Amino acid sequence: MFYKNARIFTGDFQFHTGAFEVVDGKFGAVLLENVPEDAIDLKGATVIPGLIEVHSHGNCNHDFSDGDYEGLKATAKYFLSCGVTSFAPASMTLPYDVLSKAFATGRKLADERPEGCSVLRGINMEGPYFSMKKKGAQNAAYIKDPDFEGFKKLYDDCGGLIRIVDLAPELPGAVEFTEKASKLCTVSVAHTDTDYDHARAVFDAGATHMTHLYNAMPGVHHRNPGPIPAGNETPGVQAEIICDGLHIHPASVRLAFNMFKDRMVVISDSGRCAGMPEGTEFDLGGQTAWVKGGVGRLADGTISCSATNMWNCLTNCISWNIPEEEVIRACTYNPAKALGAENEVGSIETGKVADFLVITGNYEDKRVFLAGKEI
Repeated sequence: MFYKNARIFTGDFQFHTGAFEVVDGKFGAVLLENVPEDAIDLKGATVIPGLIEVHSHGNCNHDFSDGDYEGLKATAKYFLSCGVTSFAPASMTLPYDVLSKAFATGRKLADERPEGCSVLRGINMEGPYFSMKKKGAQNAAYIKDPDFEGFKKLYDDCGGLIRIVDLAPELPGAVEFTEKASKLCTVSVAHTDTDYDHARAVFDAGATHMTHLYNAMPGVHHRNPGPIPAGNETPGVQAEIICDGLHIHPASVRLAFNMFKDRMVVISDSGRCAGMPEGTEFDLGGQTAWVKGGVGRLADGTISCSATNMWNCLTNCISWNIPEEEVIRACTYNPAKALGAENEVGSIETGKVADFLVITGNYEDKRVFLAGKEI
């Protein structure tokens, strides 16, 4: 199948006008010079890789930590409708047996790849190795220090599907955990009250990611810089950012892009409340939360999770005057890299899976293609 007259976001992270080919679910030639006459004319539409979500707990009244297979399928269908062609669901701070059940459910979806669903390409283990001071909406009853043996058992039991594991750098054993875990997956700094030196130590030990930048971590202070400068000055460290417009002011999102440049990862951090109406009550890791003001909140008003999706996050960023090319990379290739899947998905290049969106107007409408087939 050939497509022509498209504005294509290619593997050099720039837009080029031309044509591309899809063969057996993968991209063939890109920016063809000799286009077959029967090629499908996209009439100048924008073509970008499928969006990749590496930090979402769920949607439509389903949470990954429920360990419910049908619920996870419904979550994956919603993702695909929003242009998310690959995802890594995030767990919460819960007992190991609960996490084990959820991870086994994730393994099943990854193996079966049911039709009409976004592809599960990993798991984001968000917790339980967090600071009590910056627990946010995580359940304090299950927070613990880094435990490599416990993590390794969960990792092995789900066949190595954990692709991101989070921890607070100031906790006892954080450096040793990072040294070991970073050989298996991406290690991310998260839910932390760390100072610069402790953060620097885990980045030096192999951490390459920061979970929801600004949220649940110290801000930047000129005498006590904290984890953000430590991550920013470490080559290869990527930073997630929630772009619902409620967790973080647009000016601070722009600042983050200016700091980390081509290392940003846009996330929704959505909970089961995504796709649910205002005022809906829902469960969040054993805690009661509500949709209030377009975001999930606990009873004390603490923001718990977003109620948005990646497509909305992408269009928000563009509307905030962040360069389009930077936004698209942060929604596609960079999250794929965090999952170790950048050689399979995340960019429009020959041989990669043909997951892509055809966008008309000023990001007003989209068509979603999964492995070359329109959904």
